[in-house]
Amino acid sequence: MYNFEYFNPTKIIFGEDRLSKLVDAVPSDTRVMLTYGQGSAIRSGLVDRVKSILGDRIVGEFSGIEANPRFSTLLKGMEKIKECEAEFLLAIGGGSVIDGTKFMALGSQYEYDDLLELLQSYSVGSEINIALPLGVICTLPATGSEMNNGGVISHEDGKFYFNSPLAFPKFSFLDPTLTFTLPKEQVANGIVDAFVHIIEGYVTKNVDARFQDRACEGLMRTLVEIGRKTMDSPNDYDSRANLVWCSTMALNGILAVGTPEDWSGHMLGHQLTASYGFDHGKSLAVVMPALWTVTKEEKRTRILQFGERVFDIVDGDEDSRIDRIIERMRLFFESLDVKTRFRDYGMGQPDVEVILAGLDKYGQGNPEWNRKVLEKAI
Repeated sequence: MYNFEYFNPTKIIFGEDRLSKLVDAVPSDTRVMLTYGQGSAIRSGLVDRVKSILGDRIVGEFSGIEANPRFSTLLKGMEKIKECEAEFLLAIGGGSVIDGTKFMALGSQYEYDDLLELLQSYSVGSEINIALPLGVICTLPATGSEMNNGGVISHEDGKFYFNSPLAFPKFSFLDPTLTFTLPKEQVANGIVDAFVHIIEGYVTKNVDARFQDRACEGLMRTLVEIGRKTMDSPNDYDSRANLVWCSTMALNGILAVGTPEDWSGHMLGHQLTASYGFDHGKSLAVVMPALWTVTKEEKRTRILQFGERVFDIVDGDEDSRIDRIIERMRLFFESLDVKTRFRDYGMGQPDVEVILAGLDKYGQGNPEWNRKVLEKAI
């Protein structure tokens, strides 16, 4: 196991009917700005519930943070922060709202003219040393942003990752019942996203990190067990509670300490989203089986371990087992009604060229390797 340091200060308030605890979580003398997406938090009545609980702490609201939040939208949010002199941000939504709120918490304390350059050079975390505190009410299990210090922001035809120790939420409310009304498609995307988050730190290189391995395997087996069930029975509290907690644990940093990580699948998936507006989960479902097919020799040992411990595939020679394991992962994604090939979306070689051009523009990955994976995904 490699040397590591681990720190995570986010307090989790988990379970049904916990929102009354907001009174304790948000200081009484703090000026709060609510942030949320494009309507669901309003339609569900959640925003009104939060307003009722926090009362005169709330001094402003910023709505309209879209999926894959855009830099231009977040600049408007930062202006709103200054306008209402907010001292604390409260994000109500899924990963995109949370990511966008983290970025606004950092960027609102910085000179805007330089902010885009920092984002595109992946240096937000190293250059910004002051931020507004934020809290989260999570309504979509997927990204794990509710308990980590990173996010992804879109600008023009690119997606850019940032992280900062100042971006950890102070607290996150995880109430599985707030996710009951999500469309099946969003739930499926979240399951795929969480599953691949675990893979990115697990199917890499062999290190003797047994706790991390077994924790990863247990989470992935759980997602396989409950994935379709929680889509078909959204009001099944136990299934949805397990999904919510698995999604959070998948990317709060604890699984990958002391181990090598990959994230090349996410790199390709992000560009697929940037170029064609793909849902993040769908992009990963297309990319990952192809990526493993291209890298199955270098990932051989880990793929075989994954297949044995997650899908119980143990019979046959190694080469045939690897092929079956990759196909089994593909079938898992397909069982969630998430397609796994470009041709399923009416896409082919011309679209691969567009994605490759985007990757090349921002210096993402090795061009030859990128081409092999993306062409294998056709």
